[in-house]
Amino acid sequence: MMAAVQGFSSVRRLGVTVALAGILAACASGPASNISLIPADQIAEETSKDGLFTQPIRWTHEKPGCKGECPTLEVDSIAFPGVPKLTELVDYALATMTGVSDQTLAPYDSIAGYESYLWQTAAPRDSATLVAKTRYRNKYLTVIELNTWQMFTGAAHGLTATQFLNWDNARARVLGLSDILRAGAHDDYVAALRRAHAEWFKTRPEMQDDPETALRMWPFQPSSNFALTDAGLVVKYNSYEIAPYSSGQPELLIPYADLKGILKAEYMPST
Repeated sequence: MMAAVQGFSSVRRLGVTVALAGILAACASGPASNISLIPADQIAEETSKDGLFTQPIRWTHEKPGCKGECPTLEVDSIAFPGVPKLTELVDYALATMTGVSDQTLAPYDSIAGYESYLWQTAAPRDSATLVAKTRYRNKYLTVIELNTWQMFTGAAHGLTATQFLNWDNARARVLGLSDILRAGAHDDYVAALRRAHAEWFKTRPEMQDDPETALRMWPFQPSSNFALTDAGLVVKYNSYEIAPYSSGQPELLIPYADLKGILKAEYMPST
């Protein structure tokens, strides 16, 4: 599985995200059940009581033996002591989200491997930050948001990437989009996402000076980078996918009211 991921292009950083999503989804087999989402005002209580136990992983390293300006690597991640498979998956995903190029495979499949590669190849002022955090948790589901940021010497700005992991606690596997959608509902999902994009677009000042040109430059794109949350399905994009770099990593929210008949019943909020 580790060798199957392709690297990012240095501009869009899209290829490996798509490949990673496919690999993570391939870890799933068969539908999940009994995923009951909870109201927003209960998240903290339920998380502490029923969610998977986590421990922080935080450190900053400089290139060993370096003097003066030195490349750095910062990690702000999480471990799951009771679920080593998930800990390893987070480590693997963060590492491969750094990418190398759109032509070659990354020569590493862990953060330790990436760190070794970085010290061999980095310029003095290069830096990278790898972040993992829980976005939503209950006793059935753990949603993890992964983000990487890399700054290369001489670049105008840093390069970012983002990916969600939706982990079924009971079945110990990642949920792909096909796992949560009803059979034949993918086109309806894309249509709902398009409507969410239209609502998001109207709220963005940088798009409203010349909306027609903005849409031509940054058209809607479907995405399978989703997160199940208490409010609905959050779909997050990398920089440059649907908006300029200044817009960051856009998030579109599809409320559950718009997902009736699209999501399988077990992924709709309980009443």
